[in-house]
Amino acid sequence: MALTYGFLSTHPPTQCGLATFNSALAAHLTMDGAFGGIVRVTAEGDDERPQPGVVHTWTPSNPGGWQAAAAALEDFDVAIVQHEYGIYPGADGRDVLPLLRCLAVPSIVVLHTVLAEPTPRQKALLEKIGAAAGAIVTMTCTARDRLMAGYRVDAGKVFVIPHGAADHLRIPARRHPRPHLLTWGLLGPGKGIEWALRALALLGDLDPSPIYTIAGKTHPKVLELQGEAYRESLYELAARLGVSTAVHHDPIYRAQDSLSRLVRSADVVVLPYDSVEQVTSGVLIEAVAAGVPVVATSFPHAVELLTGGPGLLVPHGDPDALASAIRRVLTQRGLADDLTGRTRALIPSLLWPAVAARYDGLVRSLLAKRPATTAAMLP
Repeated sequence: MALTYGFLSTHPPTQCGLATFNSALAAHLTMDGAFGGIVRVTAEGDDERPQPGVVHTWTPSNPGGWQAAAAALEDFDVAIVQHEYGIYPGADGRDVLPLLRCLAVPSIVVLHTVLAEPTPRQKALLEKIGAAAGAIVTMTCTARDRLMAGYRVDAGKVFVIPHGAADHLRIPARRHPRPHLLTWGLLGPGKGIEWALRALALLGDLDPSPIYTIAGKTHPKVLELQGEAYRESLYELAARLGVSTAVHHDPIYRAQDSLSRLVRSADVVVLPYDSVEQVTSGVLIEAVAAGVPVVATSFPHAVELLTGGPGLLVPHGDPDALASAIRRVLTQRGLADDLTGRTRALIPSLLWPAVAARYDGLVRSLLAKRPATTAAMLP
């Protein structure tokens, strides 16, 4: 049975993790001729010109815009909704709730954040979203367990499907003359880059000493509120530490092939995040799928994926521990190969074709549960 997929999310040219995720999922679910359409959610200042695949745009300035967005999603067999607090209009993005409640087609809500300590309003909203959804997807077991422990949600609706990754291994690894450390993603406070710079300063005795690439534009919301203050503080810190010549800022948003080449040139991906809440990290998944060793702080997704796997965990805000772990990967014979070898068999299940197939299976199971009179009307 040919299915049609409706997607509700931010979407390119918006540059954020949800937009990138939704674009990749939509592309792979519709790769074999299936039809799909994007209901794109925009923020103030976004480019709202028509984009390929976008069937409707939900603008924040349009009161009651959820109604037209819901009507657009009704043209498809299923609605796949990306959820993050604040991307939809209303307090904590509450306007997505009436949309879900009025949909006649089944809905799958993909949770990109599950807070351990939500506000009462955030908790109540997510519980109501869970009640309205046909199915809920978390991208890690940690997120599922947190959801089950902290929220009133029907466990039978919750499914774990990992964040997808591109096939970076199709790009040959290209090594630099000096060890190459890499952090990428939208930049802003909380990324912990300052800890990585302090760690880099502790590795100057290595021969050759490492270089460090900080890749990615400043997050649009950070840029709007704070300008480039965070990046400028990193320039100043690198100068004080005497590592400016070893640091390369690459402030662009890369297309997929360009990103793959960059990631495959790294000897270590460094994720020094400050967050103790992050249950999903697309950058972490992409690094693991690229076969590059990871050194990360102990945020929840890293703990789940790296323990006994392709990387090393360090405490938050500890440049000495960060430097020690990086040093081990770069100098301990066989460690880098051992780390990446531990998950070689896991990589195919993380690539987008496998992830999209799991979403397709979930969609078909939802449709199979619909009343026979409704199912009979499907193509």
